[in-house]
Amino acid sequence: MTREIDAVIAGHICFDVIPTFPKGADKIADLLIPGTLVNMGEVTTSTGGPVSNTGIALNRLGMRTELMGKVGDDFFGEALLSRLRGIGMEEGMIVVPGEQTSYTIVIAPPGIDRMFLHCPGANNTFRADDIRLDVVESARLFHLGYPPLMEALFRDDGEQLAETFRRAKGTGATTSLDMSLPDPKSPSGRLNWRPVLERTLPHVDLFVPSAEEMLFMLHQSTYLKRKAEAKGADMLDFITPEDISWMAGECFEMGAKILLIKCGHRGIYCRTASEESLAEIGEAKPGPGFAHREVWSPSFHVENVAGATGSGDSSIAGFLASYLRGLPLEDCIRIANAVGGCNVTRPDALSGILTWDETLAKIDAGWKRNGIQVASAGWRFSAKEILWHGPKDQPV
Repeated sequence: MTREIDAVIAGHICFDVIPTFPKGADKIADLLIPGTLVNMGEVTTSTGGPVSNTGIALNRLGMRTELMGKVGDDFFGEALLSRLRGIGMEEGMIVVPGEQTSYTIVIAPPGIDRMFLHCPGANNTFRADDIRLDVVESARLFHLGYPPLMEALFRDDGEQLAETFRRAKGTGATTSLDMSLPDPKSPSGRLNWRPVLERTLPHVDLFVPSAEEMLFMLHQSTYLKRKAEAKGADMLDFITPEDISWMAGECFEMGAKILLIKCGHRGIYCRTASEESLAEIGEAKPGPGFAHREVWSPSFHVENVAGATGSGDSSIAGFLASYLRGLPLEDCIRIANAVGGCNVTRPDALSGILTWDETLAKIDAGWKRNGIQVASAGWRFSAKEILWHGPKDQPV
């Protein structure tokens, strides 16, 4: 059967409001002082969350993409649907009368790490029954993002999340899962995520979380230790290659076949299973050089970072667009980094994303990479490939 859709992108969607902060403050406390008025710049509004960020970016990168998300019949819902309608991608959205559409206010002053004021809204009631399996059956790949922000999916040790992926896997589509970092004070943040992952990952082919998310979910004491070591700086600089390696091993024991761990400005770590395991992947099979791999690809250098909203989602879109084209692993990760690099040139999640040909042209024009060190036993750097090879890297 010919599958008419390249990818279905499901899960969390919201409406983003991104105010522009004045320059000159070193700490958020210098800006948000009780009882004062802060003069702000222009505001950027856009659709947000992985359904929008990954889905629209994939579409811009040339993939036939369908969206599946849930909104209310309120002001934000109509604004969100209007944006999707303008690009012809609103058809898969579910509108629920009386529910609140999810929104996020992005607090991103220059030089200060982002904060998010987020309302999950209708995402909290998204369940396995909201997935249109007839559409997934027409797709090569099914991707779902941000279950930690979707209460019905993570309740009961992730029963609905696992059921969603069991059904999607049953259609023959390749399955892909992205996460988000839980708020420690929320029900999601107080949840033991290990049973959720143990229940879900046997039905997941591509697992694409961030390093912080995995550390929080698999070893919260180490997460808190690394956060304390950072002392307010970027925690990613304090997560070690050993941390990444053992997390990857645990994910493979749970059932993942291709693991992509996003490491922000430090690039992307990727580890893959054996040829036998990769043969079990659904309709969208991996390209050359995917079996028995462990590599770390440096990010691309961006001189003036406007914001990192949606950068991880964009990187995933770059990886999936390359993967669905059957490209070798090294190309998939390099292009993932490039699309993420394009994202951070704009304050919102989408306006910096280029077309597929424009992205390749930017890379081919000599776009410089950031220098990273993977200071751990068994890692070696290839200057020709601009790629770190790990101790478990055994390309066939």
